Amino acid sequence: MRELPSPNHGPRPDGARVDILLVHFTGLPSATIALDRLTSPESGVSAHYTIDEDGTLYRHVDEERRAWHAGAGCWLGCRDINSISIGVELVNPGHEFGYRPFPALQMAAFRELAGDIIGRHAIPPERVLGHSDTAPARKQDPGELFDWRGLAAAGIGLWPEPGPAPDPDDASPATESEVAALLSRFGYDGEGAGIPLTLLAFQRHFHPEWLSGLPLAETVRRLRALSRVPTTPLRSSLPPRTA
Repeated sequence: MRELPSPNHGPRPDGARVDILLVHFTGLPSATIALDRLTSPESGVSAHYTIDEDGTLYRHVDEERRAWHAGAGCWLGCRDINSISIGVELVNPGHEFGYRPFPALQMAAFRELAGDIIGRHAIPPERVLGHSDTAPARKQDPGELFDWRGLAAAGIGLWPEPGPAPDPDDASPATESEVAALLSRFGYDGEGAGIPLTLLAFQRHFHPEWLSGLPLAETVRRLRALSRVPTTPLRSSLPPRTA
């Protein structure tokens, strides 16, 4: 691990506990540009870690501190994601500059880091999230090429695999109100994004083969399957966000 400190951080507020591992792509043309931005006082942004495409790991902010990576977002009603999360950036140009698959060395480094973070902070699988999950109206990262399924097989995060006896109700069409309720139950907040963008964020994470923002039968099956996964409430007790 290489130390590359960022000045962009602050204290976690009283009552905050790390409850989310939030994954990003850098979304910039090169690693050099991304690392400069994450460590520049003028940028006002940071993350706890960045992983380059060759697997090199950089630490910018101590995990005890609140890095500035999530911006405006929401999960399970919490609108201060920075205070309850650890942010990891993966070098990737993103959709604006030539989105591409994440190399094996980069993913291996992420698996090792994520497993360590999850173990130390007791982060539940359902709260290993992408930036687009918490901010579906604004963000697309880490995107549909990120190997969420492979990570879940390694014990990091969730993946809605079909069971040996699928629930027959999963084949029934979904109403808009059911889709909204299922998304909300899992943790998504659709107030600012609306159902199509929120469902698209869900698809980027859990149904990347088909990005439509529409309640396709397979998307709904996966959403229903995840809604049956027992979830734990957020452990933090934070005052309402004012800025």
